Amino acid sequence: MSVNSVVVTGGTGNIGPTVIEHLQAHGYTVTNASRSGGSVVADRDFRTDALNSGDLTATLAAVDADAVVHLGTISTPTNDPGHRVFESNVQSTYNVLEVAAALDIDHVVLASSMSAIGGGFEPDPARIDYLPVDESHRTTPSNPYGLGKRLAEQTADGFARRTDAPKTITSLRFPWMPSEDEARATFAESDRSLDGLREAGFFHTARNTLFSYLGREDAARAVRLAIEAEFEGHEVLWLAAADTSTPVPSATLAREVYPDAEIRAELSANQSLVSTEKANEVLGWKPEWSWRQ
Repeated sequence: MSVNSVVVTGGTGNIGPTVIEHLQAHGYTVTNASRSGGSVVADRDFRTDALNSGDLTATLAAVDADAVVHLGTISTPTNDPGHRVFESNVQSTYNVLEVAAALDIDHVVLASSMSAIGGGFEPDPARIDYLPVDESHRTTPSNPYGLGKRLAEQTADGFARRTDAPKTITSLRFPWMPSEDEARATFAESDRSLDGLREAGFFHTARNTLFSYLGREDAARAVRLAIEAEFEGHEVLWLAAADTSTPVPSATLAREVYPDAEIRAELSANQSLVSTEKANEVLGWKPEWSWRQ
């Protein structure tokens, strides 16, 4: 079945507008479905709470959706109670998959996170066993955000075993996705040496996120390729820029920041500590944008 109508939950969030505009540029009719509504770029706009399966069913049916991109979750655990963050990630994902199955929608893309392995918001140093990290790396989250993202992936695994499941379900593990202005201010105009990060109070976060980031247009392109993918079942894919967010050579990062990690591939120059080989194999996706450009 060809895909024409795509619903993006959370289309008014950080990367939602970029995803919507990218899909439109490639010929898709795109509906925003968010609690606030008010998208200024989507073809259609619905106030929809992904935690309410009735809302979702009504919206997806109204626009005869062929695919769903689920971005509509709480993006950080810092401003909401833990149980609400966890609910946002897990229950909304279940609802999206359940409604997609009921309406015979073949393609679902889920916004997962590198926090699923126990990264971003962990209070302690993330447990990094080897570098570059890939999809086989163990998952050890303890905070409500990371736990929710990991359980959302496992929920997708379960749905993929059902006979009525969407044909393709893709969980994209996103890192931080700054705008170009944010990337310039954060990476190019500040001291990103290890000492500079320590003095600024950012070292723990940078370490736990593997000094990774991703351009928003690259993220949107991955979403589109996931919608267009021809595999069947559920795939979890790491996404990241091809380089790190620091001028420190990657081999030095591995040696000084992750001394207990096994180095499984040569780390040249500022090469990313995250492998995106599987995303290339499954989707034909490679990152293109760098803050160094």
